[in-house]
Amino acid sequence: MNENSNSKGEKYADDELIKHLPGFENKYTTVNGIRLHYVEGGTGKPLICLPGWPQTWYSLQPVAMQLAKEYRVIIVDLRGMGTSEKPQSGYDKKTMAADIHQLVLQLGLEKVSLMGHDIGGMVAMSFAFNFPESTEKLIVLDGSHPSEGMYQMPLIPSSGTFNEKMDGEMPYAWWMGFNQVKGLPEQLLEGRFHLLQEWLFNYVMIDESKMTELERAVYAAAYNDKESIRASNAWYQTFQQDIEDSKHYPHLTMPVLGIGSYISYNYMNYGLPFVATDLKVVGIMDSGHYLFEERPQEVLDIVLTFLKS
Repeated sequence: MNENSNSKGEKYADDELIKHLPGFENKYTTVNGIRLHYVEGGTGKPLICLPGWPQTWYSLQPVAMQLAKEYRVIIVDLRGMGTSEKPQSGYDKKTMAADIHQLVLQLGLEKVSLMGHDIGGMVAMSFAFNFPESTEKLIVLDGSHPSEGMYQMPLIPSSGTFNEKMDGEMPYAWWMGFNQVKGLPEQLLEGRFHLLQEWLFNYVMIDESKMTELERAVYAAAYNDKESIRASNAWYQTFQQDIEDSKHYPHLTMPVLGIGSYISYNYMNYGLPFVATDLKVVGIMDSGHYLFEERPQEVLDIVLTFLKS
């Protein structure tokens, strides 16, 4: 693959999108046997940022420039995401965390803070569990490590709770089951991933207009082919292994910040104390799942205060 191109379409290639982040650069490296893409900008203490589904590194665009004024910001396309490699295996969060740890070692960094959203939050937590000596601080937004609570997620929504917007008290995330199916989603969604994406953004955001047309086009292009759908669904298909791994992890002792939207705050506030001792959980209750897009300044205020404390 040409490092400076993207088969998803030149308009949404990494070297075009990076122009929206002056001072940031596209970089590629091989870690843990796979090729990763990441973008880097700013100086100061390192902050590793890990995006979620169905997005790419570009999801940090609303906050990256401000963060880079005070930190060395490194935004990684996870294994299976964007222009990072999409192997057939290794999508358990422990292996994905090892990808990030090898990147940290390659960059010669002793300790890093991590900020992960959604699937990225799961990988960030796995990094902290498995490499505590390399973890300065941990921030997770609307996504924490898979746990046995997932087995209680409903197959059918409770009466009156499945409407145009996700119910914060009884959220129904049917795609968590759909993404478990192997082989079929990529056949259904190839070339039309935008249909799922548009429905999802409307459902889990309070103000879906905050997800711009450019952002929607970037993510639709990134997930529109069979290999990208297969790889991203594999993040979900490893949840059982992730849950088993979590049973052997010690408590997190580094400072941990959880930021939850109206959808996830109550669940994070309940669940994170079971795994972290030095913990703060904050709710941005006027935001849906995509916090960087809906409430970038609130996220920045909370994150920067935590990192400086």
